[in-house]
Amino acid sequence: MRRFEFGTDDLLRSRFALSPAFELCNLLGYLEGRTRQRLPPAWSARLMPVFQRLRRDTDLDAALALHTRTFGANFVALPPRGLDQSWDDDIAAIRATSLSQAHEEVEQCLAARPTRDPRVLATLRGDEVVARVADALDQAWHELLARDWPQLRAICERDVVHRVGRLGRSGWAATLDDLHPDLRWRDGGIDIRGTSSSSGSTTTLAGEGLLLIPSVFVWPHLATFIDDPWPKAIVYPARGTAALWETPDPVEPDALAGLLGRSRSRLLAALDQPASTTQLAQSLRLAPGAVGDHLTVLRKAGLLHRARSGRSVLYYRTPLGEALTAVTPDPTASPPGND
Repeated sequence: MRRFEFGTDDLLRSRFALSPAFELCNLLGYLEGRTRQRLPPAWSARLMPVFQRLRRDTDLDAALALHTRTFGANFVALPPRGLDQSWDDDIAAIRATSLSQAHEEVEQCLAARPTRDPRVLATLRGDEVVARVADALDQAWHELLARDWPQLRAICERDVVHRVGRLGRSGWAATLDDLHPDLRWRDGGIDIRGTSSSSGSTTTLAGEGLLLIPSVFVWPHLATFIDDPWPKAIVYPARGTAALWETPDPVEPDALAGLLGRSRSRLLAALDQPASTTQLAQSLRLAPGAVGDHLTVLRKAGLLHRARSGRSVLYYRTPLGEALTAVTPDPTASPPGND
């Protein structure tokens, strides 16, 4: 069991973050077979041929060698910094790695995961290792993940909106308790069952706070980080990930679609948590203009409300909208963006 001990300052400094590079590393782990989980068949069928080609034609095998089952080289598994982190930010940081740092981390990874592949060893121990690994990862990003990233990022962002709303209504203890079945808030700290850390391991945050990272590819497990240069962090499955992996039954009739039309029924069903027009467009792969028009119709029909939260306008279902989707509303919930 892993335990994180909190102080008052830790609650004040805990925050959410996203990392495109970290999600790419997780996806590569799926494709290479480093994890117990497997991608859904449709994803695997689409991505595996590309992955195998990249392994043949680029230095991707060298990048893969920088990950073991328990850790990866820090210069390719970058610590997330905030919610607005982009792939361009991450690849720029990877390219800025010093040769001495890269070689030090390469040797740590090779000690944990030895390889005899002369091509991989020549790349990793050469003077161009940073540029060659960065080029391979950049190509992997654009061919394996860039197409799906807007949808996956929208899922993670909506998860954060949900958590922040719960934080405002119920406080940190309830917010943390809801992250994962193996995680519980107890006696001023977080207990996590089933981690790979040694039994009884306790980490005191000492005023640094905790980084909370929603992820699609960590599902259905949790991951924790306690070693520098990462901040103390918990990576948890973003809400909506399970539905992303599910294959809908094409023959089952959709009564709500018959009533509202397919696009509007999908939008109403997707609003189990508040979301913006952009988030909905990305997660459902619809044109933003069309989403905006459908939301207007649903709002005028009394099925949706909207409220401003920072720079975004979030939509959420009315009681009538909840009834149509057969979801019982939370009577204690307040509209998003309200204090």
